[in-house]
Amino acid sequence: MKDNVSNRQLALATLAFAVAFANWGLIAGLAPLLKPELQLTATQASLMIAIPVILGSLGRIPVGLLTDRYGGRLLFSGLLIFGLIPTIALAFNHSYSSLLFWGFWLGLAGSSFVIGVGFVSLWFPPERQGTALGIYGIGNIGQSVAVFLGPVLAVRIGIPATVLVFGGVSLIWGLVFARWARNGERRAPPKTLQESIRVLYTEPLSWVLSLFYFLTFGGFVALGIYLPTLLRDTFQLTPEDAGARAAGFIILATLARPLGGWLSDRFGGQRVLAVVFLGLALLAWPMALPSIYTFTISALGCAALLGLGNGAVFKLVAQYFPTQVGTVTGLVGAAGGLGGFFPPLVLGALADATGSLTLGFVFLTLFALGCTLVLWLVFLRRQPAPGVKPTR
Repeated sequence: MKDNVSNRQLALATLAFAVAFANWGLIAGLAPLLKPELQLTATQASLMIAIPVILGSLGRIPVGLLTDRYGGRLLFSGLLIFGLIPTIALAFNHSYSSLLFWGFWLGLAGSSFVIGVGFVSLWFPPERQGTALGIYGIGNIGQSVAVFLGPVLAVRIGIPATVLVFGGVSLIWGLVFARWARNGERRAPPKTLQESIRVLYTEPLSWVLSLFYFLTFGGFVALGIYLPTLLRDTFQLTPEDAGARAAGFIILATLARPLGGWLSDRFGGQRVLAVVFLGLALLAWPMALPSIYTFTISALGCAALLGLGNGAVFKLVAQYFPTQVGTVTGLVGAAGGLGGFFPPLVLGALADATGSLTLGFVFLTLFALGCTLVLWLVFLRRQPAPGVKPTR
């Protein structure tokens, strides 16, 4: 009976996450249409795409603290209901300045991931948390809905009506979540704000996991939101075709996430991350080659690895910080969100300055190698037993 309740709460949270992420990725999905309509440069389009990531990233820290204190039911339902406001505003005015301002507030939906991790982890024992959080991570698929369905709808019913559809779905599921979701049983009394914040400056491991998520989730978000624009500008694809290919990238990464959690439950998140980082170093640089076939193979390989890495990181968060999952997830999630904010800006600036994205993919390769070194120094050099924190 308890398993049925746990699985039902997991399903509610996963769908809530998918709806929130669809709103978060909406502007990126519409970017191939907005860029020519508003006559934007590559840098301007990149800023428009990246703006929603800012609040979704930085908001994860306070939202994680609030989730640990007040529970995920209140936070998740409130966040989804709020999602209607920026979409209504954009339906009335989607000028460039309006997209930047309301895109910032639309980005609050990106903090939803932190809420769900704190919510879901309370419903499952430690030995099943990696798998459960990996399944919850399937909600990333909401971003693929935005980049695929967004342009298709906009071509048929217009941009204003499209953003209203996404906002309306957010409102409806927020009400559903408020009605049927229930918070799990706490494993420890709620911590004070000071006690919650303390982990952020007394536990160096939380910052190491933030670095890893900066790469795994940041890489997923950056490529997911920038791919529609990149594919159209580099390979002259139609908005619908570019959106469909970007959706395929997101879906593959999303489906790999629960596998990453399951593998981490069996073999350890550290070992999974070692494979992920080395694989990314091998696959990132071929995306700079001027062939859509090479790009496609490398991008899909990176998608699978990034998804595995996302699942592995949060297995480690739940393993090493079982009573502060929301707080540490907030920090780690913020780092991952910022990892999705900067690369599109860098790629846009490189496109305007050099006409090439080669250096961007070289930077990704070097960063993956750097994370491999940190992983070895912190985790693999002296492999800790499960549940034991590595020596700092």
